[in-house]
Order: sequence, then structure tokens, then C-alpha cells
Amino acid sequence: MTEPEIVDYLVRLTEPTLRREAARDLALYLGAKDLICFVHDPEIGVLLPAPGFPQTVPRGRLWRAFLSQCVGSGAHQGELPLPDTETMDRAVGVGLSDGSVAVLIGGAPDAESVESLRRLLPLVTAEFRAESGAMTAGSQAALDRKAATEAQVLTDALSAARHNFQRLASREAARRREAEEMALHIIEGTASVTGKDFFNSLVCHLAFALQVQFAFVAECRDNKRKARMLAFWKGRGHGENAEYDVAATPCRRVVEGQISHYPRDVQDIFPDDRDLVDLGAQSYLGLPLSTASGQVIGHLAVLDDKPMPERPQSLAVLKIFAARAGAELERHQAELNLRAALAEVERLKNRLQAENLYLQEEIRQEHDFEEIVGSSPALMDLLAQVERAAPTDSTVLLYGETGTGKELVARALHDRSKRRGRPLVKVNCGAISAGLVESELFGHVKGAFTGAIERRTGRFELANGGTLFLDEVGELPLETQVKLLRVLQEQEFEPLGSSRTVRVDVRVIAATNRNLAEAVAAGRLRCDLFYRLNVLPLTVPPLRERRSDIPQLVTYFLSRFATKFGKKVASVTQATMDQLVAYPWPGNIRELQNVLERAVVLSRGPTLVLGRDLLPAHAAAAVAAPSARPSQQPAHVTLEEVERGHILSVLATAGWVIEGPHGAAKILNLHPNTMRSRMSKLGIRRETHEMP
Repeated sequence: MTEPEIVDYLVRLTEPTLRREAARDLALYLGAKDLICFVHDPEIGVLLPAPGFPQTVPRGRLWRAFLSQCVGSGAHQGELPLPDTETMDRAVGVGLSDGSVAVLIGGAPDAESVESLRRLLPLVTAEFRAESGAMTAGSQAALDRKAATEAQVLTDALSAARHNFQRLASREAARRREAEEMALHIIEGTASVTGKDFFNSLVCHLAFALQVQFAFVAECRDNKRKARMLAFWKGRGHGENAEYDVAATPCRRVVEGQISHYPRDVQDIFPDDRDLVDLGAQSYLGLPLSTASGQVIGHLAVLDDKPMPERPQSLAVLKIFAARAGAELERHQAELNLRAALAEVERLKNRLQAENLYLQEEIRQEHDFEEIVGSSPALMDLLAQVERAAPTDSTVLLYGETGTGKELVARALHDRSKRRGRPLVKVNCGAISAGLVESELFGHVKGAFTGAIERRTGRFELANGGTLFLDEVGELPLETQVKLLRVLQEQEFEPLGSSRTVRVDVRVIAATNRNLAEAVAAGRLRCDLFYRLNVLPLTVPPLRERRSDIPQLVTYFLSRFATKFGKKVASVTQATMDQLVAYPWPGNIRELQNVLERAVVLSRGPTLVLGRDLLPAHAAAAVAAPSARPSQQPAHVTLEEVERGHILSVLATAGWVIEGPHGAAKILNLHPNTMRSRMSKLGIRRETHEMP
């Protein structure tokens, strides 16, 4: 409390019970432990305790001498024993000409406090003078005159205090009106906008309201090591938003969550901040922008080209709009994150739709094979190469005649690679017209050519992260070969009609039934593309080199087609099997599949009989000799007998060796124990089947 406030407080005291509290409060104000007030009666020469104040009168010669000196001289200091203790304590006594005495016990009040007590003492003693019966009429008159004088002094003091209060109140009201006008001006300018428009409007109206040259809003980046401006007011208009390091700037403390104010000489404080020099800034005030959870995500700052003294109303306005800007920035960032998430969802959705469309197209087509069937040495050698090549990302070139199962080998390579979680996309380059092959491989944008009514995703983009199988790659047009070479080298391309570069991660497996070296020599294939494709060449053997696999293939296809057509075909005649094994199969496995499908459809019983009319005419001579020889086998055999005969043939070829790299189990792709179990089931023993 100030002294005018204490004066007003003491004047209003009328109850004795309140004076005791007033004495304690006044003692605390003047820096003492307690305050005791006395009234001196000159008629009897004693000091009477003032009514309503502590009534304990200190006893003893030291106290009487101390109080007498106070009455005589007006002020005295000394060390005296307190009434309720034997210890010594500091005491300061102040007396007036009318005999009033106040004693401060404890502490060491300075001269200013003693003078304050001298001025305030009439207020605490004026009321109880009339209450003291020991006062004489003469002393009462003198006291009244003194009281009148002191009252006038008090009146003047109160008038001055009232004037000061009114002046301060008027100044505070003006500050409040100024702050309200500033806030109203900024609110009117930012109430109807959000996002970037809000930040642009905020910095503009802040600069005008606070009468500064510069204002900006920035968001934290790179773990608060950098800040990027969202809006920047530069004197007469919006400036260019920039990103900057905060380490050597006055913004460093702000992004740490502190209010930072540099009223002058900000360039000298941050000499490495060249932007301050370019702007001619002399002062800076910045506040952090926080989320609802208290995380600092940006800052709001104003700068000026002249000193910026501390103004409470300006700081209050900045705090209000820093909170508003923090909420808007949090909402803006959440909106951007949501848009990015929605864009990613849309991208994945489109990709999934494209993949689903492709897979639906694939489902509508019947796969030639579900698995590789056979155990001939030529096939085993190929599968061993597949096992070694599959884990790599190297380009594979499959050579093989038509119908040998190159696509099935490509699927085996994909299924055993690290890309098996992504799709295997197939393209038959020979089945697409020259004008559409580029669009099929690389896609096109809407309007790229006549009839391009919507965007199409190319097969390379569909296969991103997976494998692309290019069948009949030798049929590609020369202009498309250039783009394919770039994808193989750089893993990037531009869709047809677009200038946007698309990057992909695709493994390419190519296949051909032609001699590509001859195509290069004839100019139908670029030599650089040939070298790019011919990294890992694999040759798929024709069926005529896998004759030992024909019985297994016959059994597999027979079971498949019997189930498909609902027919009970359980066996094949030995003559039919001999015909199938002896036939050269120029169409390879595809031709065998078609012949067996036709035979099952035309079959009239449970045993498959293959008529000569089911094989091409030129094969009749090839199969006539073996079929004309009298057969030692019955006319009709079961599948079990066919299997038994095939195992005996393989055992004879292997010299009845079951285990080992050249054993019968290895040739039949069986475990040795499984091989022995099968032999036992079929009753095959070496001693009963020795070859002559």
C-alpha cells in the first residue's frame, strides 16, 4: 500500500477493535514488529495507553526514561527490554508537540519510515483524545488546534492523492481504450478469413494497429532449427515468404517458448542476422504460437525501424492474437496433413483399382499351368538355374519354342524373388498393335491421342515394386525399344502425352521364341537393348527333349480335364502312351494339352484311347513303327501300371541307383525314402527285374 492509501485506510477507522489491526498493519508497513500508541497527560505527567490499541504499558526506568525523551525531543532510538520478555530489542519512539507518542518495537526503520510515522501519528491518536478522561480542557483545546492543523494537512494529502488517482485512472482508461481499439481493428480484419488468408490479414492489421514497420508469422521446421514464414508484412505490402535458420536470430528464444523483446539495438545483439540489417530493424518483439497441448509450432513477431518501448497494451493484444494464430496454425497444419493423407489414399485407391482391373483381366484368362510338372534332367537343370537367378533383380531373358512354358518359368522366378508380395504383370508384345504398344507399356494421359478419353496407367507403373514379364519381346517396334531401353537403364519414363517423369522400381523378365542375335543383325532389334535384356539368359527345353516327363504330364492333364468335364477317365492304354511318347510334339506342352483335352472330350469309357486321327497326319509314319510292333503289354493298362512301368524305365536308366545326383529318385524329383516306399507299394524289386 502507498502512504495515501494508508491515510485513507486510517481515516475510516472508527471502531476501537479495528485500531488494533491498524496498528499491526502500520507496523508492518514501517518495518517493525509492533506499534504501541500513548497519549501524554501533562497535568499528571503520565503516558496513558491509547484506547483500542495494545493496553500493555512497558514498565521500568529504561522505558520511562525512553518515553520522556520521546516527549521532549520528538524522536528517540534505543535498545529496551520488552514487557513480556527479558531480551533486548530495538525500539523507535516518535512524539508530537501535543504529547502523543508512538513506539515502534523491533526492526530498524529508516528516516523515511520515521517521518511517515510522524505524519500518520495524528490520525491514529486524534479520535481517542476525546475518549481519554485524563485530558484537561487546556490540553484539549491545544489538541483541537493541532488536530485542525493536521486535518488540513490530511485534507491536502487526500486531495493530492485523489488527483493522482484520477490522473492514473484516466491514463489507465486511455490505455485500455487504445488496446480495445487495436484488438477491434485486428478482429475486424481477420474475422472472416482462415488459413493463409488469415495470416496475411493478421500481419497487415497488426503492423497498422501497433504502428510498426514489419510483422510476420512463421511455423517451426526441421525440429525447430528452422522457421518458414507463412505471411510477412514489409512496410507497404506483403513480402516474400522465406525459410531461415533461427540459431543466430532473435527468434531463437521464441521457438523455445519464451516471449522475446528487444526494445532497441537488436542488430548489435544479433550481428550475424543479416536480414535485420537489410530491413533496417532496430527493435523486435516475438511471441510463441502453441497448440492446445502446449507444443510450440511457430511464432508471431513484429519489428520496427525505431525503438519499441515496452507497452503493456501492445503485449496484451499480441498475446490474444498469438493464441488465435496458434489455433489457426494448428488447424492449418492438420488440414494439410489431412489433405496429404487423402491424396495418398486416393493414389493408393487408384493404384489398387488399376491392379484389380488387371487381375480381373488375368482371372478371365485361363493359366496354361498351375505348377511345373516333370523330373527330366533338362528340366531339373533349368529349375536349378531359376533358383539361383530368382533372388536377384537382374533382367532375365527366356529362350524357348512356342508352348514350352516360358510364362510358367517367369512366374517361378517371380514367386521365388523378394518381389513376390507385388504383382507379376504380363504383356504379350506380339499381341498389341504397333500404335498401341507404347500406351500399353507406359500409359497415357487424357487427350494424348484420338480416343484417349481418360487417363490410363501403363503396365510399367502397375508393376512398380514387382515384376514385368515381356513375352515375345522381339516383336516390339523400334521406336518403343528406345523407351524400353531408358526404363531398363534409368528406371523412369514419361507417359504418352505427358511431360511428367514417372520413376518405377521394376524387374523385367523377357521371353522370345526367336533368335534375337539374328534380329539384331537384321536391324529389327537394337543391339544396346539386346545387351540390356541378355543379362541372365535361360533356355526352356522343348518337350521332345523331355520325353521322360510325358507320362507325368499325361497323368496331370488327364486328371485336370476329367474333373473339368465331369468324366471318369482313370487310365490310359499302353498303346496310347507309346504314341504320346513317340510323337515329336512340335507345339510342345501346349500341343500335348490340347490333344489330351480333345481325347478326354471324345472318350467313351474310363480308359483313354487315342485314335490316330487325334494326331497330325505327318506323325502317323513316326508312330507307326512302334505301334505296329506286337505289344507285350495288355491292350488296356491302369494308371498304376503306367506309373510302375515308368519307374522301372527310370531305374534301368539309372542302373538301379536310387540315391545320389544321378539316382532314380533325383531324376523323378522324389525323396529317396518316398521312392523306396513307392517301389514297395508297386512290388518293384531289383532281383525280379534284372535287365539281360
